[in-house]
Amino acid sequence: MRLDHVVLHVADPVKSAEWFQDVVGLEPVRLEEYKRGDSPFPSVRIAEDAIMDLSPLSAAPELEQATRTPGSVGHKVNHVCIAMTREEYDALDERLRADGRDTSARVRPTYGARGWAPENFYFQDLDGNVIEARYYEH
Repeated sequence: MRLDHVVLHVADPVKSAEWFQDVVGLEPVRLEEYKRGDSPFPSVRIAEDAIMDLSPLSAAPELEQATRTPGSVGHKVNHVCIAMTREEYDALDERLRADGRDTSARVRPTYGARGWAPENFYFQDLDGNVIEARYYEH
């Protein structure tokens, strides 16, 4: 099994998708379709087989109805972690700081899906969702 996607609730999916593209470096998925009204939300690609859906917070009632799980939508997950190369990690840190984002929350070392990583940092997106960035040496 593999992780397929994570859903983040955001105030403005277009603005969020563009920020994730411009600052974080993630490729938008179905952004143009969303802008045309042909998709309920855009996504950003984390890896070939994993995306983050950027669900409009205004659509929370419909999503809750679709999942048939009362109280399950509209709140943030604790954080989503994205792994990358050391070069991508350093470049992301630089872009985030240039965007005014705080990347000082760090853990050294930290354990994840591929074992121990030398370090990580956490940052917030435009809606306050927490994203963790990390790299592995192997």
